[in-house]
Amino acid sequence: MPSKGDEPADEWQLRVAEPDDAAAIAEVIHAAFGARPPLDPPSTAGAETAETVRAALDAVGGVVVEIGHRVAGVILVATLRPGVAGWRRVSVHPDFWGHGLGTELVAAAEEFAAERGYREVELIARRELHGLVGFWNHRGYAEITRDGDHPYEARLMKQLPAAVWVPTAEAMQALGRRLAGVLRAGDVVLASGDLGAGKTTMTQGIGEAMGVAEAVISPTFVLSRIHPSTTGGPTLVHVDAYRLHGLGELEDIDLDASLAESVTVIEWGRGAAEGLTDHRLEVDILRGEDGEDDRLVLVRGVGARWAGVDLAAIVAASDAGAEEGQQ
Repeated sequence: MPSKGDEPADEWQLRVAEPDDAAAIAEVIHAAFGARPPLDPPSTAGAETAETVRAALDAVGGVVVEIGHRVAGVILVATLRPGVAGWRRVSVHPDFWGHGLGTELVAAAEEFAAERGYREVELIARRELHGLVGFWNHRGYAEITRDGDHPYEARLMKQLPAAVWVPTAEAMQALGRRLAGVLRAGDVVLASGDLGAGKTTMTQGIGEAMGVAEAVISPTFVLSRIHPSTTGGPTLVHVDAYRLHGLGELEDIDLDASLAESVTVIEWGRGAAEGLTDHRLEVDILRGEDGEDDRLVLVRGVGARWAGVDLAAIVAASDAGAEEGQQ
């Protein structure tokens, strides 16, 4: 799993669960579910053992969060149907409630499942646990119904991002070229990732495929650069929001004036640029472990604009430029 970058002072770590974690995971599940109010009918979580957990890990896997070498939280992952993952035993030990670990675990589980080719995820939440459904709604999970669902349970679903490992700068540019093939005037791309992760490199590939007039470089010191197309296509507007604080400062550079006629790529846009449009492409670029050059790129379409667009096929497609860059 890609590294999370800087960690809080209490030094938590997210990682893929290992079979040797089974006993510790079972302990966390018992503690977390045991601390909940009594349910009717009761949860079956108390029946989990190290053996049942190990079987779940062997079948698909899961993610854990550690604090001080102690397993503090877990999500087990199951296969519900082809392409559809299911979250099981989402648990944070009561000793660590209030640390925000649940949000981090969910994000890690989504990365884990997307990397393994799942397109969607489903889970079931008990309605008696006030606020639980709201927790999932705030993280993009929408309620659905299926025949046989119980009235005391809420079934929730979320589309997972398309995932691809990108080994080189040339391959990152090739990914940008492929994404440019589905971008059109009015589209907004939010590119997130650590310094040097490859956001500008990907944007260079987008600009190349759009036939822009000038080389795409980081707009860090000018905040935004405008690249007209030489082929009659939309203009590329490239923005660096690293030094901006919220939508208000982003609005000061007057993006609204060009939004409808341009493809707008905003680096460091997460948390600041979502208010620009309800329809956007979110791209997260995560570094590989142990300082490797590989990047895990997660691409998610948000809004009706991206309904029906097969992003998984686009990001996974072969590209001659990427192949040449690796020779």
